[in-house]
Amino acid sequence: MTHRFWPRLLRPSTRAFIAEARRAPHYSFFDWLHGYVYARWPYFYIGIGTGEPPLARILTPLANGVLKLWGVDAGTEPPPSASPRQAVTFADTYHGKVVPLEAATRLVMVNEEISLTVPEKIIPYNRARDIILHNPDHIVVLECPCRAARANPCQPLDVCLIVGEPMAGFIAEHHPARSRWISRDEAVSILQAEHERGHVHHAFFKDAMLGRFYAICNCCACCCGAMQAQRHGTPMLASSGYVSQVDETRCRGCGECADFCQFEALTIPNGHAIVDAARCMGCGVCVSKCAQEAISLRRDPGRGEPLEIHQLIAEASQAGLL
Repeated sequence: MTHRFWPRLLRPSTRAFIAEARRAPHYSFFDWLHGYVYARWPYFYIGIGTGEPPLARILTPLANGVLKLWGVDAGTEPPPSASPRQAVTFADTYHGKVVPLEAATRLVMVNEEISLTVPEKIIPYNRARDIILHNPDHIVVLECPCRAARANPCQPLDVCLIVGEPMAGFIAEHHPARSRWISRDEAVSILQAEHERGHVHHAFFKDAMLGRFYAICNCCACCCGAMQAQRHGTPMLASSGYVSQVDETRCRGCGECADFCQFEALTIPNGHAIVDAARCMGCGVCVSKCAQEAISLRRDPGRGEPLEIHQLIAEASQAGLL
């Protein structure tokens, strides 16, 4: 009797999350519990990750200990003697793929349910590489936990796009004061407005979020926890697969591109812009900020391949996987 009664006490979106978790291969109860805590209390979770709350100094060592119990190394590289499960680093479990505006727009405009695993040449991590979209038109915008954790955050706060079920429903039901349902067109407008502000689009994947893509965040270097981790040596972000290049005959050295570069990949040392390819993540912000059209993106095979959802869907369809 109790076994039948207690699930009724759970919110519908929590029951949907549990049902989807049961269908996910290799997804344990502890994975679900981690995902529930992350999605239920994202502001506390991300706040600890960014080190902003005073309590973070106490809880961060505890969180690292829990990660190790789950076989995740909180550092950047696994120890040489690690077993395959122990070889998983934090970046493998929670990471983002830089996507230029056009690719981000295509992600929120998907109009069919899909289930595919993204090749490692696109998402270069051991875990969390699936794109499984149920009800892809269900999109919720959430106040950014990274920005909310800062004393003087960038504005606006409502820029994190949660895409598909059960994630969108869970966030909307549990955070009604900080989220709202939006249409695809509204999602595109948010992406465009953030691009104009010079912010970078990241498609985020997390193992605890059913091991899949769940959000597009619009990130600034001053607030974003993932960009902060990247600067401190934890490779949480994968390049778009592109790198910026400058046409010196067009460049006037105005510095507008460098001012907006979130990755500090552009400098103006000799009257024209120079790209530090090692820093450039191929977000395309600088391209749109150059009035002289002196900057463009070029494919760099050494940085992996772009996340192009339409191409992935076409390839999966041809292979009979959809």
